[in-house]
This record gives sequence, C-alpha cells and structure tokens, in this order.
Amino acid sequence: MPRTQFFIVFLLALFSFGSLLSQTTAPKYSNEFLTIGVGARNFAMANSVLAGVNDVTAGYYNPSGLLGIEKDMEVGLMHSEYFAGIAKYDYLGFAKRIDENSVAGVSFIRFGTDDIPNTTQLIDKNGNIDYDRITRFSAADYALLLSYSRKTSSGLELGGNFKIIHRRIGDFARSWGFGLDVSVNYTYKDWKFAAVARDITTTVNAWSYSIDEATREVFAATGNEIPENSTELTIPRILLGVSREFKFSDKLQFIAETDLEVTLDGQRNSLIRANSFSIAPMVGFELGYKKIVFLRGGFNNAQWIRQFNQTETLSIMPNIGVGVAFKKFNIDYALSNIGNSSLALYSNVFSLSFKFN
Repeated sequence: MPRTQFFIVFLLALFSFGSLLSQTTAPKYSNEFLTIGVGARNFAMANSVLAGVNDVTAGYYNPSGLLGIEKDMEVGLMHSEYFAGIAKYDYLGFAKRIDENSVAGVSFIRFGTDDIPNTTQLIDKNGNIDYDRITRFSAADYALLLSYSRKTSSGLELGGNFKIIHRRIGDFARSWGFGLDVSVNYTYKDWKFAAVARDITTTVNAWSYSIDEATREVFAATGNEIPENSTELTIPRILLGVSREFKFSDKLQFIAETDLEVTLDGQRNSLIRANSFSIAPMVGFELGYKKIVFLRGGFNNAQWIRQFNQTETLSIMPNIGVGVAFKKFNIDYALSNIGNSSLALYSNVFSLSFKFN
C-alpha cells in the first residue's frame, strides 16, 4: 500500500477506534499531568512539535520521531516549577539507536508537591492543639514511557509507547495504571505530517486507599467523604501535526508547525467544540542561525472565557524561548504563562540534552 493511502487509512482507523472507546463514561481530566509536555524547546513552541520533533523528547510527543535523533544515543533533562515553586515538574529521557531503521527510548516524568502538612491529628483526644502531631507528605504523579520506533520499507515511520503510571498521595492513596500510544509519520517533499493516538486502548488507573481509624474519625467529624477503592479511565485523544522547514540561506532556517489536539470526551472549553468532541489548535515556530542559536515562540491553550455579563472572550497563551547548541550539548529555555490571562506567575522552564556516539 502506498504511503499516502496508508497514512489516510491510519487516520480513519484512529478516529473510528477512538470514537468507539470514548463512549465509556470517564472523567475529562484523568492523568492530566501527562499533557503538560517536556523539554524547554517544545514549551517555547507551545508544544506544537508533533510532526517536527526529532530528539529524545519524541518519546513523549511522538515516538515515531525518535528515528530523527542525530547520534547513537541521546539524553534529555528538564526541571520546572509551578505556582511559585510549590509544584515541581521533572523529566529524564533516553534514546538509543538500535540499527539504521529502529530506535528505542525511555522517558521518566514526575510532577509533585512535597512537604504538605498533615493536620488530621493536630488536636489530641483531650481537645488540645499539639503542633508536634503535624506530619508531612508528598502528592506526586509518576510516569514511565517505554518507546519504540521503526522505519518501514515504504518510508513511513511507525512508533508506540507502553506507559506505566503511578500516582501517590502520601500513605493515604496510590494508584497504578497502564496504557498504550501509537504514532505514524509521513513525509511529502518538504512537508512533514504526523498522527498520534494517546491512550489508544483507554488507560486504566486502579486506586487503593489506606485510611487509619483515627483519620476516619476526623473525616467523619468534619463531614469529609471517606474514599473507597476505585478505577479511573483515561480515554483516547488524537493529535495531528504538520510541519515545514524553510531555508532562507545556508545560515538561516525557519521551522513552522501547526498541531491539533482532538479530545473525544465531550465538550471542553476549547477553541473548537461540539457535544461529543473538542479541538485545540497549537502553533509554533523556530528561527535558527547556523543551527547554533535559536529563537522560538508559539501560541496554545486557546479558550473561550465567559464574563460576568455572559459574553465570551477568546484567551490565548503565548510562549517564547531561546536555545543554544554547542557540539554535543543543547541548552534551552522557555517562558510560559500557565495561568493564561489570570494573575498566575509565568513559568520558567530549563532543559538540557546530550548527544553521544
């Protein structure tokens, strides 16, 4: 089957399968920490890198893109902090070329808040306040992505992720989940196209709770609901991307990309929305000089904001960033306003990558 026909059939299969699975009743925002993104370069481009990503971070965005790594091995690191340093977000990625036509990768992500005071035992049985009874715990989400990509004889690039997800709230609650992503890349002349289906088989998180008797009494006295063991579903979402590189000269290059994120869990507050699905567009660009210095920018998170007079205004989140490539090292920085038009502080994101033979 020609590459073009295969790509179209793959897209139709993704939408059909995703729409079928989306009929499952599930919360809209399960495992949302896996939608934040990784790598300062990608943040600066508003995460609009699906078709053009060709480094170690492709293991997160589009496993098919791992075939674009320049060396035999590549390592990526990222650290960022949100909400004035309350929450910390970390990423570690590794990619290794197996042969000329295949690459494997591993990605680890943690998003968590540490040193949270546990005041459920602040008051003793006699009604006295005892600050020594305060303990601390962490609430963190972890994800391990095992990636593989392979180039077919027809030139298509196929990839997939097996995801292991662990979420933990101190000693009170924890969950384990497993999921699959699939992807395909298609190149036509100077254009690059990509399609990714995340959580294609619906990711299931099984939650278990461990609440001691003293904490149960506190919950009951304060009117809090005592949680029970349960499962949480993350239904599929489909991402489409198109990218092109323009070479103005031997020294100056420009990359532009547009991506669409299609969610199938009903209406969201996205730019394009319907009763059964929503579409969120993302636009990003990168201007490079001698492939050493880079200026990046992009727009995403377009939402309709309802005002007090019931009118709606469109809000768009801008992102900017810079990068420097020096031999085997890449250092990238992004400035992103995760609070959009609110009063939330801008987020500073730094990442570092190494390339090895």
